[in-house]
Amino acid sequence: MPNIEGDVGIHGNNVLISFTSIERLADTSRQSHIRLDENVVHLWGIELDGSRRCLERCAGWLDDVERHRAARLVREDIRQRYMLAHGGLRAVLSRYLGVDPDVVALDRGATGKPFLSRTLRGRSAIAFSLSHAHDRALIAVSKAQEVGVDLEFVRSDVEVSDLSRRFFTHSEHTAIMQEAEEGRATKFFRYWVAKEALLKAQGIGLGGLPDCEIFFEADEADTDVRTRLGAQFSNPLRVLLLPCEKGWEAAVAAQHVNRVKQCGPEGVCER
Repeated sequence: MPNIEGDVGIHGNNVLISFTSIERLADTSRQSHIRLDENVVHLWGIELDGSRRCLERCAGWLDDVERHRAARLVREDIRQRYMLAHGGLRAVLSRYLGVDPDVVALDRGATGKPFLSRTLRGRSAIAFSLSHAHDRALIAVSKAQEVGVDLEFVRSDVEVSDLSRRFFTHSEHTAIMQEAEEGRATKFFRYWVAKEALLKAQGIGLGGLPDCEIFFEADEADTDVRTRLGAQFSNPLRVLLLPCEKGWEAAVAAQHVNRVKQCGPEGVCER
């Protein structure tokens, strides 16, 4: 089984995903270069609670695509969290690349999956994935392989039955509906983050949801998750549930995941 390491509290044998204020992460005076080994995934949890000054700094690091996307968001709180999350991504990536956050340039694939620009890819083999929900963000960084991460807040107002029947496989829908009613939303989002992490790792849009099937051996995080991947997936992928506090679900996927380490703002990625 993969090891999950970090400098946060232990829940059972697992390290709970913790979230650091974007204020600390965006402080470039704290920057230190981080080395990443192959087959290891680094995780960065961020609380999107920045001040006006922090927001302006993060917004200044974004490219035109992100600025235009942020401008189309109607609600001010959602727009601010978007800019903080994507600015936080620049702050994280800059630590691996040894450059300032405003130098981190991104390109995007056909499905919108972002990746480092050609110039930066020549300096580093890192890949990354960003997910943000409500006031939190989670970033995964890997080396020499694609990675996908997803973070979701468990909402009780979701039409679990209709959505799982529409987007999930028959076995997944059946497993969700076999849960007691009060547990169905949690089960739904547990499937969702696992499937979304797989799609992100492969660079496939949400239309690929039925083309990957999840089989949970147990409900606890850091347990084996079996998958069936369809024709849209060109590589075998491993998906791992991540231990979160109650009300949140998260998962990470990559082809080779021997270890998962959680990183803090000082650049420490293991206990």
